[in-house]
Amino acid sequence: MAPLRIQPMPTYMDIHEIPGGITADEVAKAHAHDAAVEGKYGVHYHKYWVNERAGKIFCLCEAPNAEAAMQVHREAHGQTAEKIIQVEPDVADLFLGGSEVNSAGAVLLPGGAADARDPGIRTVLFTDIVESTLLTQTLGDDAAMELLQIHDSVVRDALKALNGREVKHTGDGIMASFVSAAAAVRCAAQIQRGLAQRAGEQSNHPVRVRIGGAAGEPVEHGNDIFGSTVQLAARLCSHAEPEQIVVSSVVADLCIGKGLMFRPLGEVSLKGFDRPVHAHSVEWSA
Repeated sequence: MAPLRIQPMPTYMDIHEIPGGITADEVAKAHAHDAAVEGKYGVHYHKYWVNERAGKIFCLCEAPNAEAAMQVHREAHGQTAEKIIQVEPDVADLFLGGSEVNSAGAVLLPGGAADARDPGIRTVLFTDIVESTLLTQTLGDDAAMELLQIHDSVVRDALKALNGREVKHTGDGIMASFVSAAAAVRCAAQIQRGLAQRAGEQSNHPVRVRIGGAAGEPVEHGNDIFGSTVQLAARLCSHAEPEQIVVSSVVADLCIGKGLMFRPLGEVSLKGFDRPVHAHSVEWSA
């Protein structure tokens, strides 16, 4: 008789919005109250991300179902979540990172000051090789694969240098996540410079990419983790010209005072978005 396979419980992430903001101590106390009652419902709240000024908390837990997770909050402190979504643990880790957690359960900001809380905001970048299908048709599979390997090498070197996390390979590009918006923009510029340098070494068929970036929170309008942010970054990437980096206004705002240069593009219309989006082009030079 085959041994029974125990299925892991689903993983959920929720968002709480507290008007007027919230303190780290208040969130820590609420999390402790969750821990005191979660066993009754077969739930385990692992950790949370908190943006004190914005009054937003994102909790990650394992639970039999979403209602059980909500019931823990309801009984523990009455602060029920505005929204809860089911997430794949490995996908959440790719976006948010293998986070260090303090004794209260708060995720700490990587590279930040001691005990600085991570607000959960991430910047997502997409790269896209220009005319990748045409390159394959023109050069053949082997030569096109060599160009893809050049792209992958340059992008991954830049991610390593700027603390980016590769989320997935899209076939003709890479999606990556960053804690720092400024690091994401610097990474994008390094990718363009690296490919420009490689183009000088093999001028016959240079690898050219367009890059798009957007920043946001893990639980937004859709039902996927960072769903709206991913969609916007992908659309901005598609909107970009070859060798151009286009980012959302949120990314540009997060980079104020970081010594980075942007050129406003005004409002751009993007597929899947009801309203035009303010976009900026990143100024970079080889």
